[in-house]
Amino acid sequence: MGVNSVFLAITGASGSIYGLRLLAELCRQGVRVTVCFSPSGALVCREETGLDLSGDLAAASDRLHAYLGLAAGTVALAASDDLFCCCASGSAAPDAMVVAPCSMGTLARIAAGISGNLIERSADVMLKERRPLLLVPRETPLSAIHLENMLRLSRAGACLIPAMPAFYHQPRTMDDLVAFVVGKVLDQLGIRHELFKRWGQG
Repeated sequence: MGVNSVFLAITGASGSIYGLRLLAELCRQGVRVTVCFSPSGALVCREETGLDLSGDLAAASDRLHAYLGLAAGTVALAASDDLFCCCASGSAAPDAMVVAPCSMGTLARIAAGISGNLIERSADVMLKERRPLLLVPRETPLSAIHLENMLRLSRAGACLIPAMPAFYHQPRTMDDLVAFVVGKVLDQLGIRHELFKRWGQG
């Protein structure tokens, strides 16, 4: 199952680098991407990476493209309150949606069927349309509430991919650890990659 279009949401959990690396890889693979930062996701991203997405959408888009080294217009940047975005409609939904990283607040609201912003509404659309919804939670330790919400989403059809890098591929850098998690997301999207050495490979 390959995909041609993805809606990527970056929310307020630590780990913005996962979403940004995934965004870069999807673009490299020629996938059409619409990306949306929650307000807290934008704040955490600035704190962790230095990427400032404040101000109007056009200026933020320019800074995002420059940060990733992408040509202008490669990525569509959507505002989190833009419920008129095509991703919010079942008749124009993308092939798949990924939330990376996924905060526990976003995860809980999706699990409860709340559609208060573009990210939550788009996730609701993916579930009702039976399209792939991939969530990359980044929290520790996990409470019973977190676990129950994850179970509820899994039963509803979402795929949970916790940000848990492995070590059997003998990572040497932080980028190796990030690439492993991103590669696991791409695996679920049916996108071929060589981001990490698989178990048993020489």
